[in-house]
Amino acid sequence: MNLPINQIICGDNVETLRGFPADSIDLTVTSPPYDNLRTYGGHSWDFEGVAQQLWRVTKPGGVVVWVVADATVDGSETGTSFRQALRFIEIGFNLTDTMIWHKPGGGAVGSNIAYTQNCEYMFVLCKGRPARGEKLKDKTNVTCGQKKSHPMSGRSRKYSKSKSDKERVSVTRETSLRENVWRFAVGWFTGDHLSHPAPFPEALARDHILSWSNEGDIVLDPFSGSGTTAKMAKLMGRQFIGIEVNPEYCEIAEERLRQGVLF
Repeated sequence: MNLPINQIICGDNVETLRGFPADSIDLTVTSPPYDNLRTYGGHSWDFEGVAQQLWRVTKPGGVVVWVVADATVDGSETGTSFRQALRFIEIGFNLTDTMIWHKPGGGAVGSNIAYTQNCEYMFVLCKGRPARGEKLKDKTNVTCGQKKSHPMSGRSRKYSKSKSDKERVSVTRETSLRENVWRFAVGWFTGDHLSHPAPFPEALARDHILSWSNEGDIVLDPFSGSGTTAKMAKLMGRQFIGIEVNPEYCEIAEERLRQGVLF
């Protein structure tokens, strides 16, 4: 079948993905339901089926960004997120980066014997080596403009003609490579519109899309929810495919894509 480009598909994600051609998706940015923390309309999902299909449909050099956290049961975190990451590795993905999404305003989540919970994992999984996108270089350097001397070493130093040739000078740039802890506030839909229980920030989706894909690439979200990944892919000049089993969330996503704004 032809890929359902720039559409939100209302249906089971595994069954839908089975109809996609192999090696057809450039980037997936998604966040599955975490353990039993939220019911998402009472729908269940098949991790193994999703993982196998993501491996099949991801292009060589393509990336899957898997945003996930754990429930806490009887004082212990479940560890489901780590088991999922390890299973992706067993299937064939490289774990390119274990990133952290830092969320301000956290609290006790299932346990009051641990520190307040302010983070989720963002596993960056690649089919080979990342082939698209460009890592963000927007970390402000406090030493911007300062000069540093770097003594030359080895063969270059031995055969240099003068003392001045024995060192090189660099100037600290204004910005450098971003760290792998990203800080985004959480935003929810309010007012009279139907709420999705856990939308992740638009900036989170946007920055992963910029990091791991190029303009015109196909960006997938098999747990599309309120359509954040689809919306940001569209705004960043990418093509999108969203899959969502809950018809109410599909309506939210379609409305967001029509309006182009977060209501």
